[in-house]
Parts: sequence; structure tokens; C-alpha cells
Amino acid sequence: MSFREDKLMSLAGADINQLSESELKIYCKELLKNKIHGICFSVYDENQKPGDDIYDEQILKKLEIIKPHVKWIRTFSCSDENMRIPILAKELGFKTLVGAWLGKDLDKNQIEVKKLIELCNDGYIDVAAVGNEVMYRKELSEEKLIEYIKYVKSKIKTEVPVGYVDAYYEFSSRPSITDTCDVILTNCYPYWEGCNIDYSLIYMKQMFYHARDVANGKRVIITETGWPSKGSSLRGANPSNKNFLKYFINAQKWSNEEDIEMFYFSSFDESWKINSEGDVGAFWGIWDNKKESKFS
Repeated sequence: MSFREDKLMSLAGADINQLSESELKIYCKELLKNKIHGICFSVYDENQKPGDDIYDEQILKKLEIIKPHVKWIRTFSCSDENMRIPILAKELGFKTLVGAWLGKDLDKNQIEVKKLIELCNDGYIDVAAVGNEVMYRKELSEEKLIEYIKYVKSKIKTEVPVGYVDAYYEFSSRPSITDTCDVILTNCYPYWEGCNIDYSLIYMKQMFYHARDVANGKRVIITETGWPSKGSSLRGANPSNKNFLKYFINAQKWSNEEDIEMFYFSSFDESWKINSEGDVGAFWGIWDNKKESKFS
């Protein structure tokens, strides 16, 4: 056994609270080397925001960075240049979970839904998500969302499971939505509920089990979870490099051990999110805004 293998075995069996930051980074790099299930794809470069022009070269550069480390990617929108992401990702060998972004603008919703159906029927989507947290944001009625989900299901000619993405508790609060979905797509964020890092894995498991318990045997996928590496604390939840590394290790170990389909949030830091999420919004990526790994 080499020194490196011996070191990794000792890290895998150690209490991560006793590991140094450099040891945590080694552990994270090894988990990433063995490929994680999925990641939420951050397409915008520094000083960009939704609505800005995105080009194939930019998309491909980021996809090539994550390709050795990730099996699936998740995208959030089908309109404009976002439609190119799953096409390019499929050509590189990724599996794809692709979303239609829904909101108050019904005309834009129709464009998103139409493009989602086209991508499904052209073979570029493995799981389709109709909407992301529109119940949480109160931007659509439950009835309208169900109408969109049923419409997409009726127009897809291939065997693509269709679901809706929202916080874990929405699926027990809204059984009609749960019943309409083929697959339950749940976001699980201990950080956003002010949970201390020491209890975050237990809390995330409870979130997942909550969604699974009301899924009636349907497939349940964690579509987002993560921890910011910088920013302001939220009650007991403290962003830091060390907590960011600990959360990644705990989440990926559990995903591997229990065969949980999990999309980690996020691939790259994106500064535009500060406007909606506060200072932590820019620091969820595994790679920073210069495309450098935070595990290096």
C-alpha cells in the first residue's frame, strides 16, 4: 500500500471534526476523483447574470472542468442559450436533469415548457423538472403548476420521468402536486434553516426521509444541497471553508453509502446571486469564480 493510499484510508476512518483543513481538502478531492452523482450547473461567468448572452465556448469550458468528476448535471432553464447546455452536456456523456423555469410571466412559461418538451423528445433529457420553487415563491397557483406538469407529460414521446422541484416539506403540504409527479425532486438545505454544521447531516437525512415518506414509492432525488464557503451566518449555520468541506464530505459519503441520488449545489461560484440571497449567494460553488477548485 502506498503512503497516499494509507493516508486516504486513515482520513476515511477519521472523525472529520478532528481533521485539519488541508486533510479535509484531500478527502474532498478523493470523493470528487471517484465521481459524485450530480451537480447543479452554474453557467454564468463573473459579472454575468440571467439574460446575458451565453456562448457554446463558455458552456463547454465549464463542462470540461467538471466532466472528470460528475455523472449528472442539473440545469434550471430551457430558454435562450440555456437550451444549449443539455445538448452540449449530452455530447460530452453527461446524464441530464433539465428544468423549465416557471414564474409569473405566463408567456415566458410557455416558451420554457415548449423548449423542455423539444429537448425531451430529441433525447437530451433524462429527467425533466417543470418549475423550481414556484410554490415557495408563491408565483403560481397549485392548479396552474399541475396543469403545466400534466401538459408536459402528455407531450413527451419518450420515457422521461417528469417532476417538480421544491423544498422537501412542500410535497407533504401539497399532495396533489406529489401525486401528479413521476419523480419527487426535493431541495434540502440545513444551512437555510439555520442548522449548526454538527447536526446538518442528520437534518438533511430527515428532510429527505420526509419527502420519501409521502412519495408513495416514487423515486426521490435531492436536487439541491450544499453549504456556503463564505458569508454571513444564519442563526446556528456558519459559512466557512472548513464547514463547506465538512458538509461536502458528509453529504457525499451518505449519498454513496445509501445510494441517494443527489445534485450538489453548486459547480461554480456566481456573484449575481448576492442580489437575491445576500452575501452567501456568491459562495456555494466547488469551483470559485476563477474556475479554481476550492479543494486545491
